[in-house]
Amino acid sequence: MIYNRQAETMPRKQIEALQLERMKHIVRYCYDNVKLYHDRFDAAGFDPDKFKALSDIKYIPPTTKDDLRDNYPFGLFAVPQKKVVRIHASSGTTGKPTVVGYTKNDLDMWSEIMARLIAAAGVNDEDIAQICFGYGLFTGALGLHYGLERLGASVVPSSSGNSEKQIMLMKDFGTTTLIATPTYALYLGELAAELGYGPDDFKLRIGLFGSEGSTPEMRAKIEQKLGLFATDNYGMSELIGPGVSGECEFRDGLHINEDHFFTEVVDPDTLEEKAEGEVGELVITTLTKEALPLLRYRTRDLSRVTYAPCKCGRTTARMDKIMGRSDDMIKVKGVNVFPSQIESVLMPMSQISPHYMLYVRHEGYTDTLEVKVELIDGSLLERWSDLEKLQETIHAKLRTVLGIDAKVTLVQPKTIERFQGKAKRVVDLR
Repeated sequence: MIYNRQAETMPRKQIEALQLERMKHIVRYCYDNVKLYHDRFDAAGFDPDKFKALSDIKYIPPTTKDDLRDNYPFGLFAVPQKKVVRIHASSGTTGKPTVVGYTKNDLDMWSEIMARLIAAAGVNDEDIAQICFGYGLFTGALGLHYGLERLGASVVPSSSGNSEKQIMLMKDFGTTTLIATPTYALYLGELAAELGYGPDDFKLRIGLFGSEGSTPEMRAKIEQKLGLFATDNYGMSELIGPGVSGECEFRDGLHINEDHFFTEVVDPDTLEEKAEGEVGELVITTLTKEALPLLRYRTRDLSRVTYAPCKCGRTTARMDKIMGRSDDMIKVKGVNVFPSQIESVLMPMSQISPHYMLYVRHEGYTDTLEVKVELIDGSLLERWSDLEKLQETIHAKLRTVLGIDAKVTLVQPKTIERFQGKAKRVVDLR
């Protein structure tokens, strides 16, 4: 189902005309209502009234997460406090959180764009949707919640944690749609098996997963364990929360809500624009946000974008699944390493579980990388020749993908932490 056919099937020229109209407004709006942008435009000699083409966006200085932190808590809000009807904040655990605000119009827009993405994934008003995101300052749970309600689905706000109860509710309520991080969905699938349940014991059919990246290999494991069709959606608190983009039934890229977000793909180092289909950092401008408008926000997420229409009938641009983050990259022995590269090696291997940790150390005069992985069968640790063979296989595959040697440590089942929210897999001890 296409929820908003007018917005989602608009011809490309019409999309760009609407984006330009809204871009002119939001640029002027930011200049008039946000001191940071007023001062930066003046310092750069940029006149907001001379914004004539979408390509003029390159003259606007980018916005970063540090800008939000430096203006904590409400310094980037563009409306009086009485018009802010909700406040969320980042889920970070260190320092001051990144604070975001919403007007009534912002919340209405958020529900609309979430309903579009949820419908694109295949959810409808007959579904029972169980939300296993934590409710609170984190934007994920409420973003999906109100989008699902707008679509007409029955929402089970089970929140995160209490995993055995999650399984019970999933079974007893006949949950058909699961909302969670990929890591937590995978854990629920493992726990269900331990409790004696298989995919046929549930009515699950669709997964709406987000808040962290996952590889195709990890998605395949989730689908196998839970018996559902897994889809990704993308967003971040600074921009809106979830709602920037999401997959349709063809899973050939995540459809961007282009009438509300203008997306650039740039070189992370030079900020030069990348050609269509080239990988770079996503830089996103909010076109309709009132409380917290952001111009050229550097997401640090790496992806690529295509503007070709999709087989589903939607004409909106599509971005690839996030391939990594420019600030999540680990540099080991001068080589750029992304956790997603390691995950793509580990996930297809039948003898190891999906749970792993990466440890980076400086030993002697060089950096080292240790990949610690859980075994499925702990008795393998007692069969030295089989254990050594598996370690050598993983080591060789990692070297092929990464171009460097990594120490492989295989450990007993259930000794690596399970994450109910975003997985934190890298420990840099240098």
